[in-house]
Amino acid sequence: MKNITLSADEDLIRKVREKAHREHTTLNANFRRWLRQYLNKGSKTTDFQAFMSSMDYVHPGRRFSREEMNER
Repeated sequence: MKNITLSADEDLIRKVREKAHREHTTLNANFRRWLRQYLNKGSKTTDFQAFMSSMDYVHPGRRFSREEMNER
């Protein structure tokens, strides 16, 4: 893995790290995800995969039955 140096406002970095901590991830993991998204921007498959990856902290608490998922 290659290291790079970036600059940003200290307060912004602190807030982003706090948010990443709440989402059980890191600033580095989010930056790597952003790099992949930037590289593949415009691909619908990639956009969907990125969305699903960004929601990996969401847990419904249990599995739903087919009937429950199809209720209206």
